[in-house]
Amino acid sequence: MSCPSSAGAGLRGQSAGSTALCTVGKTGTGLTYRGYDITDLANHAQFEEVAHLLLIGHLPTQRELDNFKARLMDLRSLPPALTEVLERIPATAHPMDVLRTGCSMLGNIEPEQEFTQQLASAERMLALFPAIIAYWYRFSHHGVRVDTQQYDEDSIGGYFLAMLSDQAPSELFKQVMHCSLILYAEHEFNASTFTARVCASTLSDLHSCITAAIGSLRGPLHGGANEAAMAMIEPWTTAEQAEQHLLRMLAEKQTIMGFGHAIYRECDPRNALIKQWAKRLSEQVGDSHLYAVSERVEAVMQREKNLFCNADFFHASAYHFMGIPTKLFTPIFVLSRLTGWAAHVFEQRANNRIIRPSADYIGPEPQDWVPIDQRG
Repeated sequence: MSCPSSAGAGLRGQSAGSTALCTVGKTGTGLTYRGYDITDLANHAQFEEVAHLLLIGHLPTQRELDNFKARLMDLRSLPPALTEVLERIPATAHPMDVLRTGCSMLGNIEPEQEFTQQLASAERMLALFPAIIAYWYRFSHHGVRVDTQQYDEDSIGGYFLAMLSDQAPSELFKQVMHCSLILYAEHEFNASTFTARVCASTLSDLHSCITAAIGSLRGPLHGGANEAAMAMIEPWTTAEQAEQHLLRMLAEKQTIMGFGHAIYRECDPRNALIKQWAKRLSEQVGDSHLYAVSERVEAVMQREKNLFCNADFFHASAYHFMGIPTKLFTPIFVLSRLTGWAAHVFEQRANNRIIRPSADYIGPEPQDWVPIDQRG
């Protein structure tokens, strides 16, 4: 039997390649996209600027941004064959499965024939994914066929909210969505991104790479923490009740979602950025307790376990205050992370070698063959 290597479980701490797209936890807290600090991007940029940065390689000029937005708006029409598929998916389906199926179906209808089409294919998905999830949700839950081209919102976040509620979102809501989508856009070699790169390394098409990434994000250990956080905090009506229940959960060694991180050692820089918006939303909608509950949970986890909130925890209340159904929290992650996934696929293709690591064998030593009538 060979001796296991010193690599940690889940390849923690192991470098699996090079990237020019993102740094995570370089100083214990930092996060940058192509050299730009996440705080600067979240406080000053629109999501479409960050999408342009990741997919095309630089922050756009005003003219480039206007053209980029115009292209995306022109690409919002759902193909009839895709709407037919979406209408067949029941309301009981997991929305991540809807996106996975929608992406795969789109790859059949509008395949990426050559790698020279990769940016066009990525832009089509970026424009269409909000429509896929909103169309399915409105049809399966309310019997409404949404005209995905009737909304003149030029931002992806505003467009998604408009389709979901059939009304123009407030400026505050659109600002929050810009920040949220920026925070989730890219995060180096996380599980879903690495899945996309492994798929890309085989020279597969972009739709296959993104479908594989969605399947990876579908797992509860990767995506879904904001949904789990919402399910936990929503029943609590006071901060005191939240603390009492949380202490009992900790005593029972239950997992508390939305806390800690595999790479950040001191704090997740995304948390403070979305938390400030959650507070503003709380004040705007007249929230009586949910934000206070969230703050108390944060304080108790820091005090009892020395664990900090990650990006997901205050996203739960922020999305809730905007009227977004809890089951759609993780799909919003996809609307954003699609930009990072596609950028990593482009990067992998530009300097490719198939990703094929080795494994430490821990099975039995060589054995002699035993005829079937002599076994047992």
